[in-house]
Amino acid sequence: MAGPAAASSSDTFDAAVVIEIAEGLRGLDGPLLPILHAVNDRLGHVDQRAVPLIADILNLSRAEVHGVVGFYHDFRRAPAGRHRVQVCRAEACQAMGGEALASRLEQVFGVPFGQTTVDGRVTLEAVYCLGNCALSPAAMIDGEPVGRATVARIVEGVAR
Repeated sequence: MAGPAAASSSDTFDAAVVIEIAEGLRGLDGPLLPILHAVNDRLGHVDQRAVPLIADILNLSRAEVHGVVGFYHDFRRAPAGRHRVQVCRAEACQAMGGEALASRLEQVFGVPFGQTTVDGRVTLEAVYCLGNCALSPAAMIDGEPVGRATVARIVEGVAR
C-alpha cells in the first residue's frame, strides 16, 4: 500500500447543501451537533469551508464551530476511504494485543491512524471501545464488527 493521502475535500464540498442543512436545523435546541452530523453524513465529512457558513447561520464564531469539529472523532475533516477500518485502542483491547495489531495494520496499509491510503481504498481510524471487549482485540470494517481481530481477518475483510 502507498503512503498517506493528501485528502482532497474539494470533490464533495457543496456550500448549498451545507446552507440548506444548517438553515433547516438551526431552530433545534443546541443545533450545532445535529448540523455537523447531518453535514458529515450527507457529504462524508465536514469540509473546512463549511465552518464559516455554519458559524454565520448560528451566529457563532468560526473558532467555536471549528473546536467542536475537532473535538469529536466522528466528524471527518476529509472524505474517508472506500473502506473504514476502525481498531479499538482502549485498555481491554490493548491487553489482548490491540496495539501490536494497530502497529501492524499501519505497516500493511502504509498509513498511520487517522489517514487514508493514497488510492483512497482504506482509512484507518482509532476508536476507544467498540463494546466488544470479550472478543478483543476488536475492530470494525465498514461498520461490521470483527472480534478477535487479526491482520489477516482485517485484510480479508477489506478485500471483500
